[in-house]
Amino acid sequence: MFANWRKKSVEPAVSSDMLSKQRRYNSLVKALHADIFRYAYWLCGDKHVAEDITQETFLRAWRSLDSLKDDKAAKAWLITILRRENARRFERKQFDYSDVEQDTLEDNISNSSEEQTEQYLIRRQIGKLDIEYREPLLLQLIGGFSGDEIAELMELNRNTVMTRLFRARSQLKELLEKNEVRGQSNG
Repeated sequence: MFANWRKKSVEPAVSSDMLSKQRRYNSLVKALHADIFRYAYWLCGDKHVAEDITQETFLRAWRSLDSLKDDKAAKAWLITILRRENARRFERKQFDYSDVEQDTLEDNISNSSEEQTEQYLIRRQIGKLDIEYREPLLLQLIGGFSGDEIAELMELNRNTVMTRLFRARSQLKELLEKNEVRGQSNG
């Protein structure tokens, strides 16, 4: 008889906790899914792989949602999960890389084709950067993270991150200038 009383009093508490967890998770997905997918796409350059990594990221987030103590840190927490998930992809098996153009992502902000062309060229040049420079730059540009936050996410020294960001911007500027000179000589 004591066992039945205990079971009945625990069930509503468990249901309430699960409902609370589900609401928190749904809010997290709704608020950050687009940012997480965008970053995944920039990392891998393939829409389908990005969708898979994003889905796996949120699955892992669900499993360990209780470890997220501060909701303000949710974006950084999810980016860390995503980066690890992306790394796991290379540990598990070798993938054939496709040369999917990055213009398949819809841009709802730009109005002119000139702006779209410019953004496409910038995305392409960023894609040419070595991963050690590209990743912190993308975390800053797409994720909106500070140098300190990037250092924490990438488990690097802040000065290393700042040096990589500087070199990434310098290399990007050089690539864009070369492209501009090439465009002027062709025109």
